Amino acid sequence: MQKPPDNLIQLWDHPDPFVVPIKVEQRHIDELGHTNNVHYLDWLLTCTWQHSTAVGLPPDAMLATGCAMAVRDVRMQYLSATFAGDQLWVGDWLSHNDGRLRATRHFQILREADEACVMRADIDYICINVESGRPQRMPDVFVDAYRVEPG
Repeated sequence: MQKPPDNLIQLWDHPDPFVVPIKVEQRHIDELGHTNNVHYLDWLLTCTWQHSTAVGLPPDAMLATGCAMAVRDVRMQYLSATFAGDQLWVGDWLSHNDGRLRATRHFQILREADEACVMRADIDYICINVESGRPQRMPDVFVDAYRVEPG
């Protein structure tokens, strides 16, 4: 995990986010001249998988359990447009885990140049059996890896 500049630390919604850097490229820009909305979701998912891998649940280990955390609901609040060349920092936190079926990640995207928060998002997940697609209680390894710290 790369570390964002110190001047961004006080801008995070919660302490100690898991953070990944994103550089907005020309290929992300749409006909309106700013980053197309589809790329933000991709960046959130990139952060999610890197965070999951960092806590010991890369995709292959997750699938080996026969379970996965599937997206149930996404809420994204776009606060400012981004443009080619912008250096962004995507941070996430596990904000809820009921230890049974459901978990939630909170995200924030900061732009380095002007210290702007350009997006906030929440993604709700539900644990499913990969083979059937039906909800299934989280394996203990999920409960441990996706533990939400108090506060």
